[in-house]
Amino acid sequence: MPIEFIGIASTRPGSETETAAVSGPAVQLDYLKDLALAHEESGFDRVLVAHSSASVDGFTVADQILTHTTRLAVLLAHRPGFVSPTYAARKYATIDAFHPGRIALHTITGGDDREQARDGDLTDKATRYRRTDEFLSIVRKEWESADPFDFEGEFYTVRGGWSSVRPEPGAIPIYFGGASEDAIRVGGKHADVYAFWGEPLAGIAERIRDVRAAAAPYGRDPRFSVSLRPIPAATESEAWTRAAEILELTKEKVGEARKAWGWGGDKKDFAAARGSQRLLEYAAQGDVHDKRLWTAIAKETGAAGNSTALVGSYEQVAESLLDYVALGVSTLLIRGFSPLADARDYGNLVRLVREQADASELAAV
Repeated sequence: MPIEFIGIASTRPGSETETAAVSGPAVQLDYLKDLALAHEESGFDRVLVAHSSASVDGFTVADQILTHTTRLAVLLAHRPGFVSPTYAARKYATIDAFHPGRIALHTITGGDDREQARDGDLTDKATRYRRTDEFLSIVRKEWESADPFDFEGEFYTVRGGWSSVRPEPGAIPIYFGGASEDAIRVGGKHADVYAFWGEPLAGIAERIRDVRAAAAPYGRDPRFSVSLRPIPAATESEAWTRAAEILELTKEKVGEARKAWGWGGDKKDFAAARGSQRLLEYAAQGDVHDKRLWTAIAKETGAAGNSTALVGSYEQVAESLLDYVALGVSTLLIRGFSPLADARDYGNLVRLVREQADASELAAV
């Protein structure tokens, strides 16, 4: 199976890293274009447009990225509950109509009650996952139904739903994130790609088994994604020197970053998210797992998002990424701590991973 690489998009410097202060207005088109083109030139397949209660509108950002690149696709995060599922489905389908095959839906149900409340959502996690289940069921109906359909649920009622713009079957894959039992239950039912944060190999293997078991009753066979923060250098020693510098910068800047991102100043804000809990549990066991999975940044930030790193030479980091591929992972979401410079530099990593994967496949023939 081909390896898919996904990076991270942002509309201003500093907005997707813990090591630098956010600078300038929230929307800077030239920076977004430079970042998108850097990913395209480095061989990435997609960039993630993330979502939070403080972020700019992702649909507009996605359209700008697709307009200013020729091949790069977008994984557009969406949080169910704020836009009706029929309308959200048409918004994605419209983007696909203008940029065929270059948009995907990343479902983020939301793990932090306080962050949800900033957008007026006061439901608890269990309720949110039930709502996500209905949301995705309706989205697929809106994409796939040539005839009007009805839907009666706990959260949504649709009478005669129908769309004049529908993607080709499978053209808009659904990615899904979440680590709780509710997330696995709902994601197993709906996800084309199930996304994990960068846990040790044994943890990812366990989670793949859990999701496959949840998907089996629906006849689904999802693919899997892992999110990691590579810190590569010419030598392993140089990589660890850089990692130490990144940790010191994180300690200096993370408070400013959390305030700029609307997270608040307490790194315990994400304690309710099961994915964060799992990363912190691994961090408590030690700073380094497997060959070179480094958890110090997760410990420092409270595991706010994907915050575990792979530290080593380019060849060593590529080898570690392929260890996840060997478990059944086909999507590698990688982002750095200097987003634009790292997006350019990761071209070496993308090339190495693909070359080594191709060599392994030839050797197995």
